[in-house]
Amino acid sequence: MDNLTKLNLDDYKPLRDVVFENLREAILEGKLKPGQRLMEVQLAEQLGVSRTPVREAIRKLELEGLVIMLPRKGAYVANMSLKDILDVLEIRASLEGLAASLAAERISEDDLKRLELIAKDFEKSADSADVEELLRKDVEFHECIFKATNNKKLHQLINSLWEQVYRFRVTYISDYDSSVSIICEHKSILDAIKKGDTEMAKKYATEHIEKAEQFMIEKAMNNKNI
Repeated sequence: MDNLTKLNLDDYKPLRDVVFENLREAILEGKLKPGQRLMEVQLAEQLGVSRTPVREAIRKLELEGLVIMLPRKGAYVANMSLKDILDVLEIRASLEGLAASLAAERISEDDLKRLELIAKDFEKSADSADVEELLRKDVEFHECIFKATNNKKLHQLINSLWEQVYRFRVTYISDYDSSVSIICEHKSILDAIKKGDTEMAKKYATEHIEKAEQFMIEKAMNNKNI
């Protein structure tokens, strides 16, 4: 828990929201590990706040499935089994296929240019083996597609699924073969969207997620864990 830092209390948001977002980000980025106990007193001290907003944040994180409450034991960062991860990726494959298909129909010229730039930036980050930047650009690439669907409900639904497996994407993105493969997969999705080919955009986007799913399976078989 020593990865956390004191919050900027000058933030315009309510304190409870700032604490919640900070803890949520710490869980998604792996600063707070799966199975780790969340001690209100320690968290409050590290963040420089009272226990009340920490308690409220933990309850909200429980509702999102990122924290579990065990009777007489307290709050813990939720673990995800391989089956949980594969279930999420299975749903994501279908939804991202739909998103790419809609983007091929609806994307604006500005968003298309931005998608091309992001794809190039991802490739540059792969060349320099900058994992943090790879993650950022991968998120931006998909976010641009989601935005292009002009369907806020679909966008929100996919994002909620992304967050559930964010912790495990570092393993996938940081693998050299995976990052090289992702460059080609992004290019295929991008080309299909540029052509307005809804069927191929859907096909390539679905396969993109299915490859991540296969990677997770192989990783688990080789290492007995993720």
